[in-house]
Amino acid sequence: MSRPTWRAVAARAASLLLRYPEEEVLAALPTVRAALDGLPAEVARPLREVVAHREAAAPVDLRTAYVEVFDFRRRCCLHLTYYTCGDTRRRGEALVDFAAAYKAAGLTVVDGELPDFLPAVLDLAAADDEGWRLLRENRVGLDLLVEALGREKSVYRQAVAAVREMLPPAQPGDIAAAARLARTGPPVEQVGLEPFGLVDTTGGRR
Repeated sequence: MSRPTWRAVAARAASLLLRYPEEEVLAALPTVRAALDGLPAEVARPLREVVAHREAAAPVDLRTAYVEVFDFRRRCCLHLTYYTCGDTRRRGEALVDFAAAYKAAGLTVVDGELPDFLPAVLDLAAADDEGWRLLRENRVGLDLLVEALGREKSVYRQAVAAVREMLPPAQPGDIAAAARLARTGPPVEQVGLEPFGLVDTTGGRR
């Protein structure tokens, strides 16, 4: 595959593998598994681990584990701006940039999700370069998410690691920022988020 094509396929695969394992998502696993054969090994290998895990486990167990990790572990958040902005006014401003990127690409975020929801950003990346820009600019969040999922021994670490493989290497500033946020956690300020529906700051989906 040419580089643009395989990256689009990989982004779609990672998006599906990071979504809640409802029936429709699980039904797509054979298609995802077949698509991985055309990807570079360093990207396909971690994604294949997630496919194998989802194919082997009972759906009810997959759903329970998904909720446990992503809904009740604040540092395992799939919303990228949470890591750098926390629940602050600045996050609302950052979300405007995400929303504008979808609009420019002629896409919308479905199911009422916020525009920084990682699977949705991956879908954008599969269709438009703006998605890759957003992923690059939020590399710190991806780094922290990989670390947090690793501590939880979650297979989903592999899917996020595959996404990182498609991005340029982290810069010194990114590494320093990730280390600082790993120590302190995201900023907290409970104002300015109402337009984006951020009302649950206690552990629910953000």
